[in-house]
Amino acid sequence: MTPEVQARIFEPFFTTKPPGAGTGLGLAMCYGIVRQADGLMLVESEPGRGARFSVLLPREGSGVEEEIPPAAPPVVPGRETVLLVEDDPTVRVVTGRILRELGYTVLEAASGAEARSVAATAAGRIDLLLTDVVMPGGSGRELAEALTQTRPGLPVVFMSGYTADVILRMGIVHDKVTLLSKPFTAEALADTLRIALDRTGQHG
Repeated sequence: MTPEVQARIFEPFFTTKPPGAGTGLGLAMCYGIVRQADGLMLVESEPGRGARFSVLLPREGSGVEEEIPPAAPPVVPGRETVLLVEDDPTVRVVTGRILRELGYTVLEAASGAEARSVAATAAGRIDLLLTDVVMPGGSGRELAEALTQTRPGLPVVFMSGYTADVILRMGIVHDKVTLLSKPFTAEALADTLRIALDRTGQHG
């Protein structure tokens, strides 16, 4: 890789592959996991010579006394129904599994068009829309606008590697919209959904 490419490889959605051939999330998610463990992820590469990635993690039981952090508050189990819309199958499967483990009923769709179809045929109520921002065949913003027209008050959580400022420049402005930055942890997902649901009074 050139130095210019190396400088951006951990950015969400950055990819050198042609459109439709990569999401640019693999290295970003790996980097996020390593950083959550207080580690470092380094890369050495030259054009035509390949690349070597190094992961440095703190040693367990090093003998250094550390202050024990306070216990995290328990995660409130979900009872609601979430419509999950994500075109990346890996991200969709993992996110769906986490949501089900948290107690949510999950309806899945791989595109905006499929999500509209799922919403139209859903037997029960949908309590929250969890959607990616950038998808082929229609953006998450367009999907949110369509669903909130027929389901007023529906809370929306956008998943994105973009910053909040970029999201606003995309025209996503809604008093019931929440942004969940990729890559995210299971705890961040649980907290974000709980806050969005409780704020709008959506309870299963």
